[in-house]
Amino acid sequence: VLEKLKDKHPVIEKILDYRQLAKLNSTYVEGLIPYINEETHKIHSYFHQTVAATGRISSTEPNLQNIPTRIEFGKKLRKVFKAETENVFIDVDYSQIELRVLAHISKDEQMIDAFNNDEDIHKMVASDIFDIPVVDVTNKERSLAKAVVFGMVYGISGFGLGENLNISIKEAKEYINKFYDLYPGIKYFMDNLKTDAYKNGYVRTLYNRKRIIEELYNNNYMIKQSGERIAMNTPIQGTAADILKMAMIKIDDEMTKNNLKSKMLLQVHDELIFDVVNEEKEILSKIVKDSMENVVNLKVKLKCSLDFGKDWYETK
Repeated sequence: VLEKLKDKHPVIEKILDYRQLAKLNSTYVEGLIPYINEETHKIHSYFHQTVAATGRISSTEPNLQNIPTRIEFGKKLRKVFKAETENVFIDVDYSQIELRVLAHISKDEQMIDAFNNDEDIHKMVASDIFDIPVVDVTNKERSLAKAVVFGMVYGISGFGLGENLNISIKEAKEYINKFYDLYPGIKYFMDNLKTDAYKNGYVRTLYNRKRIIEELYNNNYMIKQSGERIAMNTPIQGTAADILKMAMIKIDDEMTKNNLKSKMLLQVHDELIFDVVNEEKEILSKIVKDSMENVVNLKVKLKCSLDFGKDWYETK
Protein backbone atom coordinates (compact mmCIF):
# COMPACT_ATOMS: atom_id res chain seq x y z
CA VAL A 1 0.00 0.00 0.00
CA LEU A 2 2.83 2.39 0.89
CA GLU A 3 4.48 1.65 -2.47
CA LYS A 4 1.29 2.78 -4.22
CA LEU A 5 1.13 5.97 -2.13
CA LYS A 6 4.79 6.86 -2.71
CA ASP A 7 4.07 9.98 -4.75
CA LYS A 8 1.52 11.35 -2.25
CA HIS A 9 3.99 12.57 0.38
CA PRO A 10 7.84 12.61 0.68
CA VAL A 11 7.75 10.92 4.11
CA ILE A 12 6.42 7.69 2.59
CA GLU A 13 9.62 7.01 0.64
CA LYS A 14 11.61 7.70 3.83
CA ILE A 15 9.51 5.13 5.73
CA LEU A 16 10.08 2.53 3.01
CA ASP A 17 13.84 3.25 2.94
CA TYR A 18 14.02 3.02 6.73
CA ARG A 19 12.18 -0.30 6.78
CA GLN A 20 14.48 -1.70 4.12
CA LEU A 21 17.62 -0.65 6.00
CA ALA A 22 16.25 -1.90 9.34
CA LYS A 23 15.47 -5.27 7.72
CA LEU A 24 18.96 -5.51 6.15
CA ASN A 25 20.58 -4.67 9.48
CA SER A 26 18.52 -7.02 11.66
CA THR A 27 18.55 -9.99 9.27
CA TYR A 28 21.89 -9.79 7.51
CA VAL A 29 24.22 -7.78 9.76
CA GLU A 30 23.22 -8.43 13.37
CA GLY A 31 21.35 -11.55 12.26
CA LEU A 32 24.39 -13.33 10.78
CA ILE A 33 26.87 -12.56 13.59
CA PRO A 34 25.63 -15.32 15.99
CA TYR A 35 26.22 -17.91 13.25
CA ILE A 36 29.97 -17.21 12.92
CA ASN A 37 31.78 -20.29 14.19
CA GLU A 38 34.30 -19.40 16.91
CA GLU A 39 36.89 -21.93 15.74
CA THR A 40 36.68 -21.57 11.95
CA HIS A 41 35.47 -17.92 11.81
CA LYS A 42 33.12 -19.09 9.08
CA ILE A 43 29.37 -19.53 8.75
CA HIS A 44 28.28 -23.16 8.32
CA SER A 45 24.73 -23.42 6.99
CA TYR A 46 22.52 -26.54 6.95
CA PHE A 47 21.33 -27.80 3.55
CA HIS A 48 18.14 -29.82 3.14
CA GLN A 49 17.15 -32.08 0.27
CA THR A 50 13.51 -32.65 1.14
CA VAL A 51 12.13 -29.44 2.64
CA ALA A 52 11.31 -27.33 -0.44
CA ALA A 53 8.30 -28.89 -2.20
CA THR A 54 9.71 -27.95 -5.63
CA GLY A 55 12.72 -30.19 -5.02
CA ARG A 56 15.24 -27.40 -4.67
CA ILE A 57 17.90 -27.67 -1.98
CA SER A 58 17.11 -25.29 0.88
CA SER A 59 19.42 -23.63 3.40
CA THR A 60 18.78 -22.80 7.08
CA GLU A 61 20.56 -21.49 10.17
CA PRO A 62 21.23 -19.18 8.43
CA ASN A 63 19.52 -19.16 5.05
CA LEU A 64 22.37 -18.27 2.69
CA GLN A 65 20.09 -18.47 -0.34
CA ASN A 66 18.31 -15.21 0.37
CA ILE A 67 21.27 -12.83 0.75
CA PRO A 68 19.94 -9.73 -1.10
CA THR A 69 20.54 -9.32 -4.84
CA ARG A 70 17.94 -6.83 -5.99
CA ILE A 71 18.95 -3.58 -4.32
CA GLU A 72 22.53 -2.33 -4.58
CA PHE A 73 22.82 -1.40 -0.91
CA GLY A 74 21.71 -4.88 0.14
CA LYS A 75 23.91 -6.50 -2.47
CA LYS A 76 26.98 -4.93 -0.81
CA LEU A 77 26.43 -7.30 2.12
CA ARG A 78 27.89 -9.99 -0.14
CA LYS A 79 31.31 -8.41 0.41
CA VAL A 80 31.51 -10.11 3.81
CA PHE A 81 31.64 -13.54 2.13
CA LYS A 82 35.28 -13.88 1.07
CA ALA A 83 37.29 -16.63 -0.59
CA GLU A 84 40.12 -18.24 1.40
CA THR A 85 43.38 -16.24 1.31
CA GLU A 86 45.03 -16.65 -2.13
CA ASN A 87 41.85 -18.30 -3.44
CA VAL A 88 39.08 -16.93 -5.66
CA PHE A 89 35.32 -17.49 -5.89
CA ILE A 90 33.80 -18.88 -9.08
CA ASP A 91 30.08 -18.20 -9.40
CA VAL A 92 28.38 -20.28 -12.11
CA ASP A 93 24.83 -19.48 -13.09
CA TYR A 94 22.47 -21.32 -15.43
CA SER A 95 21.11 -18.93 -18.03
CA GLN A 96 17.27 -18.96 -18.08
CA ILE A 97 17.14 -22.66 -17.22
CA GLU A 98 13.43 -22.65 -16.34
CA LEU A 99 12.47 -21.16 -19.70
CA ARG A 100 14.73 -23.63 -21.51
CA VAL A 101 13.06 -26.47 -19.58
CA LEU A 102 9.64 -25.02 -20.48
CA ALA A 103 10.61 -24.92 -24.18
CA HIS A 104 11.73 -28.56 -24.01
CA ILE A 105 8.76 -29.99 -22.09
CA SER A 106 6.13 -27.98 -23.99
CA LYS A 107 7.82 -28.78 -27.35
CA ASP A 108 6.97 -25.23 -28.51
CA GLU A 109 8.94 -24.94 -31.77
CA GLN A 110 9.18 -21.15 -31.73
CA MET A 111 10.72 -21.04 -28.28
CA ILE A 112 13.06 -23.96 -29.02
CA ASP A 113 14.32 -22.21 -32.18
CA ALA A 114 14.77 -18.91 -30.34
CA PHE A 115 16.99 -20.50 -27.71
CA ASN A 116 18.96 -22.63 -30.15
CA ASN A 117 19.64 -19.56 -32.31
CA ASP A 118 20.86 -17.64 -29.24
CA GLU A 119 18.15 -15.03 -29.61
CA ASP A 120 17.08 -12.78 -26.74
CA ILE A 121 13.83 -14.51 -25.78
CA HIS A 122 12.42 -11.50 -23.92
CA LYS A 123 13.11 -9.15 -26.82
CA MET A 124 11.44 -11.62 -29.17
CA VAL A 125 8.33 -11.85 -26.99
CA ALA A 126 8.23 -8.04 -26.71
CA SER A 127 8.54 -7.78 -30.49
CA ASP A 128 5.63 -10.20 -30.92
CA ILE A 129 3.40 -8.69 -28.22
CA PHE A 130 3.87 -5.08 -29.35
CA ASP A 131 4.09 -6.01 -33.04
CA ILE A 132 7.35 -4.12 -33.63
CA PRO A 133 10.75 -5.20 -35.06
CA VAL A 134 13.15 -6.75 -32.51
CA VAL A 135 15.66 -3.93 -33.06
CA ASP A 136 13.09 -1.34 -31.98
CA VAL A 137 12.27 -3.00 -28.63
CA THR A 138 13.03 -0.67 -25.72
CA ASN A 139 14.34 -1.78 -22.30
CA LYS A 140 10.93 -1.00 -20.80
CA GLU A 141 9.13 -3.18 -23.37
CA ARG A 142 11.68 -5.98 -22.81
CA SER A 143 11.14 -5.82 -19.03
CA LEU A 144 7.39 -5.98 -19.50
CA ALA A 145 7.73 -8.99 -21.82
CA LYS A 146 10.04 -10.66 -19.28
CA ALA A 147 7.37 -10.24 -16.58
CA VAL A 148 4.78 -11.80 -18.91
CA VAL A 149 7.08 -14.76 -19.74
CA PHE A 150 7.92 -15.51 -16.10
CA GLY A 151 4.30 -14.91 -15.18
CA MET A 152 3.39 -17.78 -17.51
CA VAL A 153 5.93 -20.06 -15.84
CA TYR A 154 4.37 -19.34 -12.44
CA GLY A 155 0.78 -19.53 -13.70
CA ILE A 156 0.10 -15.87 -12.94
CA SER A 157 -3.40 -14.41 -13.33
CA GLY A 158 -4.35 -11.18 -15.10
CA PHE A 159 -4.83 -9.62 -11.68
CA GLY A 160 -1.39 -10.74 -10.46
CA LEU A 161 0.39 -9.54 -13.59
CA GLY A 162 -1.50 -6.24 -13.47
CA GLU A 163 -0.38 -5.72 -9.86
CA ASN A 164 3.25 -6.57 -10.69
CA LEU A 165 3.41 -4.24 -13.69
CA ASN A 166 1.13 -1.54 -12.32
CA ILE A 167 -1.24 -1.82 -15.28
CA SER A 168 -4.96 -2.60 -15.56
CA ILE A 169 -6.22 -6.19 -15.30
CA LYS A 170 -7.69 -5.84 -18.80
CA GLU A 171 -4.32 -4.84 -20.27
CA ALA A 172 -2.53 -7.63 -18.36
CA LYS A 173 -5.02 -10.22 -19.67
CA GLU A 174 -4.45 -8.96 -23.21
CA TYR A 175 -0.69 -9.53 -22.82
CA ILE A 176 -1.27 -13.03 -21.47
CA ASN A 177 -3.68 -13.93 -24.30
CA LYS A 178 -1.30 -12.48 -26.92
CA PHE A 179 1.53 -14.57 -25.46
CA TYR A 180 -0.58 -17.75 -25.66
CA ASP A 181 -1.62 -16.90 -29.25
CA LEU A 182 2.04 -16.55 -30.21
CA TYR A 183 3.21 -19.65 -28.34
CA PRO A 184 0.32 -22.14 -28.67
CA GLY A 185 2.55 -25.07 -27.63
CA ILE A 186 2.96 -23.51 -24.20
CA LYS A 187 -0.78 -22.83 -23.79
CA TYR A 188 -1.59 -26.44 -24.77
CA PHE A 189 1.08 -27.76 -22.37
CA MET A 190 -0.09 -25.62 -19.42
CA ASP A 191 -3.76 -26.60 -19.94
CA ASN A 192 -2.81 -30.28 -20.06
CA LEU A 193 -0.76 -29.96 -16.87
CA LYS A 194 -3.78 -28.61 -15.01
CA THR A 195 -6.13 -31.27 -16.43
CA ASP A 196 -3.74 -34.10 -15.52
CA ALA A 197 -3.14 -32.67 -12.04
CA TYR A 198 -6.89 -32.62 -11.32
CA LYS A 199 -7.23 -36.16 -12.64
CA ASN A 200 -4.21 -37.65 -10.80
CA GLY A 201 -3.85 -35.37 -7.79
CA TYR A 202 -0.15 -34.89 -8.51
CA VAL A 203 2.39 -33.73 -11.11
CA ARG A 204 5.83 -35.06 -11.99
CA THR A 205 9.10 -33.50 -13.09
CA LEU A 206 10.77 -34.63 -16.31
CA TYR A 207 12.85 -37.04 -14.21
CA ASN A 208 9.76 -38.49 -12.54
CA ARG A 209 9.86 -36.82 -9.13
CA LYS A 210 6.29 -36.62 -7.88
CA ARG A 211 4.53 -33.78 -6.05
CA ILE A 212 1.06 -34.35 -4.61
CA ILE A 213 -1.14 -31.22 -4.80
CA GLU A 214 -3.87 -31.38 -2.15
CA GLU A 215 -4.73 -27.70 -2.73
CA LEU A 216 -6.56 -28.63 -5.96
CA TYR A 217 -9.37 -30.24 -3.97
CA ASN A 218 -9.82 -27.43 -1.47
CA ASN A 219 -13.20 -25.66 -1.37
CA ASN A 220 -11.53 -22.28 -0.95
CA TYR A 221 -11.19 -20.69 -4.41
CA MET A 222 -7.90 -18.93 -3.59
CA ILE A 223 -6.28 -22.14 -2.30
CA LYS A 224 -7.55 -24.04 -5.34
CA GLN A 225 -6.04 -21.38 -7.64
CA SER A 226 -2.72 -21.66 -5.84
CA GLY A 227 -2.91 -25.44 -6.45
CA GLU A 228 -3.29 -24.79 -10.19
CA ARG A 229 -0.24 -22.51 -10.13
CA ILE A 230 1.74 -25.22 -8.31
CA ALA A 231 0.63 -27.74 -10.95
CA MET A 232 1.87 -25.49 -13.76
CA ASN A 233 5.15 -24.49 -12.12
CA THR A 234 6.40 -27.64 -10.39
CA PRO A 235 7.29 -29.65 -13.54
CA ILE A 236 9.34 -26.67 -14.75
CA GLN A 237 11.02 -25.48 -11.55
CA GLY A 238 11.29 -29.05 -10.24
CA THR A 239 12.97 -30.28 -13.42
CA ALA A 240 15.44 -27.36 -13.26
CA ALA A 241 16.20 -28.37 -9.64
CA ASP A 242 16.73 -32.00 -10.72
CA ILE A 243 19.13 -30.93 -13.47
CA LEU A 244 21.20 -28.79 -11.09
CA LYS A 245 21.46 -31.65 -8.58
CA MET A 246 22.63 -34.02 -11.33
CA ALA A 247 25.19 -31.43 -12.40
CA MET A 248 26.42 -31.07 -8.79
CA ILE A 249 26.98 -34.84 -8.57
CA LYS A 250 28.83 -34.86 -11.90
CA ILE A 251 31.02 -31.90 -10.85
CA ASP A 252 31.82 -33.55 -7.51
CA ASP A 253 32.84 -36.79 -9.28
CA GLU A 254 35.13 -34.87 -11.64
CA MET A 255 36.66 -32.84 -8.80
CA THR A 256 37.40 -36.07 -6.89
CA LYS A 257 38.81 -37.76 -10.01
CA ASN A 258 41.19 -34.83 -10.57
CA ASN A 259 42.17 -34.60 -6.87
CA LEU A 260 41.17 -30.94 -6.71
CA LYS A 261 41.58 -29.03 -3.46
CA SER A 262 38.90 -26.47 -4.41
CA LYS A 263 35.48 -26.71 -2.73
CA MET A 264 31.87 -26.43 -3.83
CA LEU A 265 30.51 -24.02 -1.23
CA LEU A 266 26.97 -23.03 -1.96
CA GLN A 267 23.98 -23.64 -4.19
CA VAL A 268 21.53 -20.79 -4.67
CA HIS A 269 18.63 -21.92 -6.88
CA ASP A 270 20.22 -21.91 -10.38
CA GLU A 271 23.79 -21.03 -9.39
CA LEU A 272 26.77 -22.70 -7.73
CA ILE A 273 29.61 -21.00 -5.86
CA PHE A 274 33.09 -22.51 -5.52
CA ASP A 275 36.10 -21.53 -3.41
CA VAL A 276 38.90 -22.17 -5.89
CA VAL A 277 42.64 -22.66 -5.45
CA ASN A 278 44.21 -20.30 -7.98
CA GLU A 279 46.16 -22.93 -9.93
CA GLU A 280 42.93 -24.99 -10.31
CA LYS A 281 40.93 -22.09 -11.73
CA GLU A 282 41.23 -23.18 -15.36
CA ILE A 283 40.54 -26.88 -14.89
CA LEU A 284 37.63 -26.29 -12.50
CA SER A 285 36.05 -23.71 -14.82
CA LYS A 286 36.13 -26.28 -17.63
CA ILE A 287 34.76 -29.10 -15.43
CA VAL A 288 31.89 -26.96 -14.12
CA LYS A 289 30.90 -25.50 -17.50
CA ASP A 290 31.04 -28.88 -19.30
CA SER A 291 29.15 -30.67 -16.53
CA MET A 292 26.38 -28.09 -16.22
CA GLU A 293 25.82 -27.63 -19.94
CA ASN A 294 25.96 -31.33 -20.87
CA VAL A 295 24.54 -33.17 -17.86
CA VAL A 296 21.26 -33.78 -19.74
CA ASN A 297 20.29 -33.71 -23.38
CA LEU A 298 17.31 -31.43 -24.03
CA LYS A 299 15.83 -30.03 -27.25
CA VAL A 300 17.30 -26.71 -26.10
CA LYS A 301 20.97 -26.09 -25.31
CA LEU A 302 21.69 -25.44 -21.64
CA LYS A 303 24.01 -22.50 -21.03
CA CYS A 304 25.79 -21.13 -18.02
CA SER A 305 27.91 -18.09 -17.29
CA LEU A 306 31.01 -17.93 -15.04
CA ASP A 307 32.07 -14.98 -12.89
CA PHE A 308 35.17 -14.64 -10.72
CA GLY A 309 35.94 -12.54 -7.63
CA LYS A 310 37.76 -12.36 -4.31
CA ASP A 311 34.40 -12.02 -2.58
CA TRP A 312 30.77 -12.88 -3.44
CA TYR A 313 29.92 -9.29 -4.38
CA GLU A 314 32.71 -9.17 -6.99
CA THR A 315 31.38 -12.25 -8.77
CA LYS A 316 28.22 -10.49 -9.97
